[in-house]
Amino acid sequence: MTEQSLPPVSVPSRDPIIRVRDLVVGFGDKIVMKGLDLDIYRGEILGFVGPSGQGKSVLTRTILGLVPKRSGTIEVFGEDVDGLTISQRRRIEQRWGVLFQQGALFSALTVKQNIQMPMREHLNLSERLLDEFARLKIEMVGLKPDAADKLPSELSGGMIKRAALARSLALDPEVLFLDEPTSGLDPIGAGEFDELVATLKQTLGLTVFMVTHDLDSLYTACDRIAALGDGQIIAQGPIEAMLASNHPWLRSYFHGKRARAIVPGGKVQAPKVPAHA
Repeated sequence: MTEQSLPPVSVPSRDPIIRVRDLVVGFGDKIVMKGLDLDIYRGEILGFVGPSGQGKSVLTRTILGLVPKRSGTIEVFGEDVDGLTISQRRRIEQRWGVLFQQGALFSALTVKQNIQMPMREHLNLSERLLDEFARLKIEMVGLKPDAADKLPSELSGGMIKRAALARSLALDPEVLFLDEPTSGLDPIGAGEFDELVATLKQTLGLTVFMVTHDLDSLYTACDRIAALGDGQIIAQGPIEAMLASNHPWLRSYFHGKRARAIVPGGKVQAPKVPAHA
């Protein structure tokens, strides 16, 4: 596997909560993952980036078991998923939450009913407790109480994202998978969502795997970034490591017109826009 020469990355001394080794995934004659290796560490927000159509979402779905792999190993919470029984697999699935692109809410159900779906499937709770827990999740993601009885069609794009996030938190997971969570949001809404995710990570002790193309999310919310290219990880580390890479795609992505600058002290600064007469 080809890795770019990057500055040394300080990795916390903890075991990965998810460990992917030599992963191969394909559809027909097209190979998407070509021996991919990746660790996701407990308590971090890992941003996962790469060119469009290269398989960023495919990796998420493969870890979740929604897309079959051809070879390689995936360990979650120290368990090789290939060796799990159905009941063991279901127990692990209760320890993660997923926010798919566009939210993927059930259109015929209210926000409250969407949030309660995982609880009804996995837990034996009274209606009173189901309502109480749904109310708490709605409050947790910053939605107003009256959102509980609204259908997805009655919500704005930002509200849909928050409602879907509330559903992903229904079972109090340890890991969150976020697939393009700020896609379609205006800059203010996207920034508020990033701040919400960072706050939830801190308060709940979450580990977050975020597939994104949003540069602002990478700069402000992510502890570490992994970049996908040609079916493998071409670079990984903090934002400084991405900026130091000489890989052509990374240079174009992080040093393009929308790039930011790292100023002394490690802080991030948006580039100055030339004044027009």
